[in-house]
Parts: sequence; structure tokens; C-alpha cells
Amino acid sequence: MTEKEKMIAGQMYDPNCEELMTARTLAHDLCTEYNALSESDAERRQEVLRRLLPGLGKDSYLQGPFYCDYGFNIKTGARFFANFHFTVLDCAPVTIGDDVMCGPNVSLYAALHPLDYKQRNFRYRDDGSLYDLEYAKPIVIENNCWLAGGVTVLPGVTIGEGSVIGAGSVVTRDIPPHSLAVGNPCRVIKKL
Repeated sequence: MTEKEKMIAGQMYDPNCEELMTARTLAHDLCTEYNALSESDAERRQEVLRRLLPGLGKDSYLQGPFYCDYGFNIKTGARFFANFHFTVLDCAPVTIGDDVMCGPNVSLYAALHPLDYKQRNFRYRDDGSLYDLEYAKPIVIENNCWLAGGVTVLPGVTIGEGSVIGAGSVVTRDIPPHSLAVGNPCRVIKKL
């Protein structure tokens, strides 16, 4: 099993293997290019975004700047919108439904590091190069959700259809459908 296959499967993997480093470098370069383009250059922005996010749904728009680790693990539905400074650590699949809106500074973090420092710390390969191990858990945001400004979604979380997550919330566990949830940690305060 390759390190990429381990990553997508949620197993411990080496993010510094050649395949993943090449993919990350390409994604970071495409993010930099996208973020530098003027909005008046809409056609070129779309070209770059399609290369970066092959799973981007129809009529979706990312304001930019936008940052991700790989891009190939992000799939959105139709009419997805992300405001300024949308960040996705897509070391596991990140699935976003139709008609989802993200305010400024929304972050989706699928990446995890071991809690035990003996597993987390960098180590040396036989050739003297450094590496570490990490793992990831998928994130799912179902249809018709709104994540207000400054929301952070942690690994393994599903946000149910039609939910609203209040500004500045840190979503640490699943949110049921049609819920208004706020806070750190984010908690449901009302059914919608």
C-alpha cells in the first residue's frame, strides 16, 4: 500500500514521501497562482481552480485566497461558495454538498498527528532525511449548510443537512441535520 493510499484510508502515513510531496507542491503552487490572479481574469482563475480541484461542483466559487494540501481529496456539490481565506487540510476526503456557504476564515482540518510524542516526533530515515507520521479522518458537510466566519471543523466531523454553524465555532463532533450550533466546542442550541 502506498503512502497516499494509507493517507486516504485513514492509516498512519509518511507525508514526506516523494509522491505526496510532489502532489502537495503542485497544489500549493496552484493555490499561489489562483490567489494572485485578479478577479477580472475569471477565465484563468477557473482554469487554475479546475486543475487544483477536479471535484469542484457546477457554479461553485471560491473568493480567495484559498489554501489546501492536495485538492484531489476535496469534492463539492453545486453552487458551493467560500469567502476569503478558505483553508482545507484535505489529507482525507472532504465532501461538501450542494448549496453550502462558508464565511471568511473557515478552516476544514482533516489532518491529525499522534498524541503520543514518541509517535509524533520527527525521525531519521536510513539516508539521514527527516520524516514524521500522521493520519487523517474525513469531513462531510451535507447540503444546504452555512458555516459562518471563522468556523473551524475538526477531523472526522459530519455536519448534517441544513445546519448553520455560528461564527467562531470549533466543531469537534457531528452536528445533526437542521441544527443551529455555536461555540467552542460547538454545541447545538436550536433545531431549525
